Amino acid sequence: MTSSPDANDLALLDRLATARRELRHQIAQRIVGQAHVVDDLVTALLAGGHAVLVGVPGLAKTLLVQTVSQALDLTFSRVQFTPDLMPSDITGTELMEEEPGTGKRAFRFAPGPVFGNMVLADEINRAPPKTQAALLQAMQERTVTVAGRTYDLPRPFFVLATQNPIEQEGTYPLPEAQLDRFMFELTVGYPTREEEEQIVLSTTGATQGEVKPVLGAEELLQMQRLVRRLPAPPSLVKYAVHLARSTRPDAAEATARVKKYVSWGAGPRASQYLVLGAKARAAMDGRAMPDLDDVRSVAKGVLRHRMVMNFQAEADGIATESLIEFPA
Repeated sequence: MTSSPDANDLALLDRLATARRELRHQIAQRIVGQAHVVDDLVTALLAGGHAVLVGVPGLAKTLLVQTVSQALDLTFSRVQFTPDLMPSDITGTELMEEEPGTGKRAFRFAPGPVFGNMVLADEINRAPPKTQAALLQAMQERTVTVAGRTYDLPRPFFVLATQNPIEQEGTYPLPEAQLDRFMFELTVGYPTREEEEQIVLSTTGATQGEVKPVLGAEELLQMQRLVRRLPAPPSLVKYAVHLARSTRPDAAEATARVKKYVSWGAGPRASQYLVLGAKARAAMDGRAMPDLDDVRSVAKGVLRHRMVMNFQAEADGIATESLIEFPA
């Protein structure tokens, strides 16, 4: 049974709610709009999850990730995924070195860009599956194994990937096993007319907004542990499990449309992320107890990339999100 938050936890909740407002302000120095994407990213970070951002080129996906890392004072690494990218280009490799004076030769491990707090996998679907799989162990276990030795990654550790949805030539769709390791799939849409005018004004001038750190790595780790400690009511857990099971065409909870259009639904990891996401949402508001609205607020981001649509859905033009229904 999870205990209620104590006085220290309540103080940390207040600090988190304040930090969220400060974080929004700092990100707004460079990013216009996209408030819901920022909130979803922060939710994933607090829950210790990874996220993939889907959007056409030019929507500042890379700049957004870099700005978040600066506002959280985290080390940032960017990997541009290309068809010739090798797994060792991500994880690192062993180099043969000769010791000065003795002439002895020994292998030294040279860490790759995955050894950062926040790793941006830019256009992740442009690299072949073998290279994509190099991130699997890192994302799940927060470790990397090279030449039989296992190395711990820095904490906190997040992988934020981007995908371009309009170019299919020269891309390799992410396998379901890797997609499942991303807590969220976030859709980055076009700005409004007013936002686009503001973007043009701010990016064609002589100055660029300065981003100041709001939190540090250690404080973020404390907040991650706080999110884990928040109690989840049994009714909320049942609701989250029901939502995840309702995406599976062979489950009793599935609707007729899910049975018709879905080949495979979300697994148990979706239920876990629905609860963790709800806890993180509550914590961001300074609340000690998540509710069903918190679950609903993260449901589409958690479920949309875990549902495999069939040919009938494609023929009928059915969008994945239209099949995610919220029972009363």
